[in-house]
Amino acid sequence: QVQLVESGGGLVQPGGSLKLSCAASGIIFGSLTMGWYRQSPGKQREWVARITAGGVNTYYADSVKGRFTISRDNAKNTVYLQMNSLKPEDTAVYYCNTAPFPGPNYWGKGTLVTVTS
Repeated sequence: QVQLVESGGGLVQPGGSLKLSCAASGIIFGSLTMGWYRQSPGKQREWVARITAGGVNTYYADSVKGRFTISRDNAKNTVYLQMNSLKPEDTAVYYCNTAPFPGPNYWGKGTLVTVTS
């Protein structure tokens, strides 16, 4: 059974930073491209970033490029998202999943990030 457990969200002021983590189990993590996604209130879930299996290549949505950094530790079956220079429009529930095609049954509960002054 696949489990993806996100953590690290919270309340932060504009310009602040957070680091999200996603612990995976039940999948061959080290062989999969992993991604972060987010869903803001009233909007559809959108892709944020992805990282290839070996961690060499990373890709970002234009809205977060230069501010967010995705990384992974295959020994810990964990993918991370370092978020800097946060903006109110980054407020969302953040999820991890496989990428570029997320497993429809893999979605976890996500972790809420709220950026507000």
